[in-house]
Amino acid sequence: MASREPYAEELRAHRERAGLTQIELGDRLRVHATLVAHWEAGRRKPCPQDAERLDEIFDTGGTFRRFLKRRPFAEYFERVAFAEQGAKRIEEFAPALVPGLLQTEAYARVVFRTSRFSWRDEELEEQIANRMARQRLLEKELPEAWFILSEAVLRAVVGSPALMAAQLAHIAALVRRHRVTVQVVPFSHGSHAAMASMVTVLKFRDQPDLAYEEGACTGWVADADTPDLVRKCRDAYDLAKAAALPPAASLSLLESIMEEYRRHDDSVRPEPRMLARIEPQQR
Repeated sequence: MASREPYAEELRAHRERAGLTQIELGDRLRVHATLVAHWEAGRRKPCPQDAERLDEIFDTGGTFRRFLKRRPFAEYFERVAFAEQGAKRIEEFAPALVPGLLQTEAYARVVFRTSRFSWRDEELEEQIANRMARQRLLEKELPEAWFILSEAVLRAVVGSPALMAAQLAHIAALVRRHRVTVQVVPFSHGSHAAMASMVTVLKFRDQPDLAYEEGACTGWVADADTPDLVRKCRDAYDLAKAAALPPAASLSLLESIMEEYRRHDDSVRPEPRMLARIEPQQR
């Protein structure tokens, strides 16, 4: 059966032309043969570093790098987007915005439009499509996904009260379908260790944790080479989780705020009145 991805077809053709098995190519790239199989089936794409190595191995003059030239994610988030495909668990704390994996298309459009005001319409729609495609991850058995949200995420009116009602209904539906677990850190808790930035920890079956922290303009990744930073991110997430309401109480709070939005027209915002400062967000 032909692959759905030109990248995948090109890779398979070059590998077979070179007389290499998937195992042999994986050995030369220092990746598992299963990952090579995923690439050739079009289920995943190599990261930029692996694309560069493929060009070296097959002497293709940058063919594989050019395939990735139009990146679906910012360069600093790319590694995380690839890695989460193989994670067994995603743990994330969000202080201000709904995480990308939980966003509705309408919410994502407002976030991108507000933070990327110089984008052309086609660029905007492409990024929204990428974000929606990434959410297919939640349809699989793994990874498990556990989100800790500040109450500010639920209270900040992004777009309109009607849009927020739909956004919170979407999150509630995911929770009730047991696709994700969501806990909320209430305003009444006050300050906590993770409140300054978005933190993600990816856990794997057979490799060390990967952590990601994102600020207003960029993000950074911590891995096995920086174990202290991974530990700090994990600790920040755990402290936020400890400050959060239990899952059932969190869902009740989320749905009560959702009902507040539904009772108000677009000119009135639910109490307390808050409007998030929209920052560039990859997640």
